[in-house]
Amino acid sequence: MRIGVLASGTGTNLEAILEADLPVAVVIVDRPCRALQVAHDARVASVLVERTSFGSSFDRLAYTHEVIDALEAADVELVAMAGFMTILDKPFIDRWPGRVLNTHPSLLPAFPGAHGVRDALEAGVKVTGCTVHIATAELDAGPIVAQTAVDVLPDDTVESLHERIKAAERALYPAAIQRFMEGLE
Repeated sequence: MRIGVLASGTGTNLEAILEADLPVAVVIVDRPCRALQVAHDARVASVLVERTSFGSSFDRLAYTHEVIDALEAADVELVAMAGFMTILDKPFIDRWPGRVLNTHPSLLPAFPGAHGVRDALEAGVKVTGCTVHIATAELDAGPIVAQTAVDVLPDDTVESLHERIKAAERALYPAAIQRFMEGLE
């Protein structure tokens, strides 16, 4: 099964996926970032589908189709979102129904959205974590595939807690992808 990984940042989840020897066919990024270098170093094809607009002029549907085209060119059968920070439009989910996985830094359904770690700290929870779920048209609302809990420490900051969640995520995500793929075969 050919996996397409969508990334936007440092590529640490991508590194974990590659270290698990999962069959990554292509890495798509929405901005120049370290994930491109990670893909290059691993000799995995990569495509920069750069998002150049962040205001009202952003054409989300057109951008979505550019990402779909790049994934289709690599014959991708499963998509793993690994910190991709651009929300894609409905045709993306429609193209790979039930085959788009996402990782999120909270124990969904608690604290969806871009600020899950901050929101967990502000709520005063004692435990948060990370979730791998099937992406749907509704943000961070798809069926849960796997979760790992992470304790919130009394002196945690958003940064310190997020680092521990990311470490848990790097262990959880590749294993969850592998189990998900085995269930499709």
